[in-house]
Amino acid sequence: MSAGRVRSVVIAGGGTAGWMAAALLSHRLAPLGIAITLVESTTIGTVGVGEATTPAIRDFFAEAGLDEAEVMRASNATAKLGILFDGWAGDDSRFFHPFGLYGTPSNGVDFHQYWSKLRAGGNRTTLDQFSLASQLALGGRMMTPLRPAPDYAFFDWAVHFDAALFARHLREVAEARGVTRVDARIERVERCGDTGRLLSLHTDTGARISGDLFIDCTGFRALLAGETLAEPYDDWRTLLPVDRAVAIPCAYREDAAPIEPYTRVTARSAGWRWRIPLRHRIGNGYVYASSHLSDDEAAATLRATLEGEALAEPNLLRFTTGRRQRAWVSNCVALGLAAGFLEPLESTSITLIYSGLQRLLALFPDDGMDPALADEYNRITRLEYERVRDFLVLHYWANGRSEPFWLDRRATPLPDALAHKIRLFEARGRMVRMEWETFADPSWLAIFVGLGIMPKAWDPLADGFTSQQIESAFGRMTRDVAKLAASAPTHRAWLAAMLGEATG
Repeated sequence: MSAGRVRSVVIAGGGTAGWMAAALLSHRLAPLGIAITLVESTTIGTVGVGEATTPAIRDFFAEAGLDEAEVMRASNATAKLGILFDGWAGDDSRFFHPFGLYGTPSNGVDFHQYWSKLRAGGNRTTLDQFSLASQLALGGRMMTPLRPAPDYAFFDWAVHFDAALFARHLREVAEARGVTRVDARIERVERCGDTGRLLSLHTDTGARISGDLFIDCTGFRALLAGETLAEPYDDWRTLLPVDRAVAIPCAYREDAAPIEPYTRVTARSAGWRWRIPLRHRIGNGYVYASSHLSDDEAAATLRATLEGEALAEPNLLRFTTGRRQRAWVSNCVALGLAAGFLEPLESTSITLIYSGLQRLLALFPDDGMDPALADEYNRITRLEYERVRDFLVLHYWANGRSEPFWLDRRATPLPDALAHKIRLFEARGRMVRMEWETFADPSWLAIFVGLGIMPKAWDPLADGFTSQQIESAFGRMTRDVAKLAASAPTHRAWLAAMLGEATG
């Protein structure tokens, strides 16, 4: 080892964040011979960081050197093509947020500008008809994406999985790569008296685990970044006031029941309910504001809506939406819940873990821990969290419901960046992409249109084609999308083929 190089990384905490860090770093840092140790206690439960993901999870599989099919088999995973929103724009409303594109742009003009033009003339073809991801999902079908593909057929996919099984699989992979796991409770954190840097973790077994770089994956407790280094936490509950979630898994009604390739989120009186279909069970939860609903009422409401036998007692989670002001402090980087929490509406928790790890690798320090690296890491992290926060706030602010909780959401003052995005889209369908946006323009378009935010005008350049020409092109696109979707196998059959299993 050359002088000044980081020789050891210590990960405090396991669960999804800890074992994602161990699996990725053990793969990417292998050429450097850096020792990686993870400390977790089997006596301390972990908070499952969701069972739904975004397509970035499959980038994580690839970068961490994981076999996609093997991960899916190990975690009882299913495919996810997007999110179905029930009741957000009103009791009988429904719209879909796909992981894919809508239509095809032409002559440098975005597709939705042509769609807006025809809509103003009375055409009622929906955006979903131009999205292969939407048509597959709503038809209960799945296919491997075509590459190359025309824009209207371009889509990506994510996974639903059992978070505990996922973490277990990552642990097996990481340990096989040489990661050392210490099963112990951290009782004390030792710091340097001169610099304040973390030196070691002291456990209830008497072990002293030293390291050059520490990663805090201790969940909401944030033992290293919060309790030890006292990094402040920005509370965002004025913008995202839901602060509770209750979860109950349930069985399918029938063994051969269809497995929908999407997450369903249904608006309720004080928040929203999730439904996540796995191969062996269904994940259910109610995310709500305790100022509008009691824990007992939330659990009773969720239990009453289960479609099959409950497989566990209600699991209650309390949280505060927000972020730690600095995720990288001294020689400690906070990941997952230790860094912040943005409610699970768009399944961003695991995405934020992965992007945090990508930033750490891109800015990986030597043992001098140059503050410039941490400053850049923290700048990007702040922007990313704020951009995701604003995307989530849009869902609530533009709702069409009448309960007090939802009326309060419409009265929430918007962050400046979000208000700017809305103004530009309403004015002329202009999409504004900001630095470190997690969600691309098609995602914003899905939520804008799904919640009734429509442009007042379209791009004048869309008038380069007549309405008849546009309608002809639209007809070809919708027919091709429908034909491709109809040719795809059911989600269950696709899973069996992808995982190498008999369909039964």
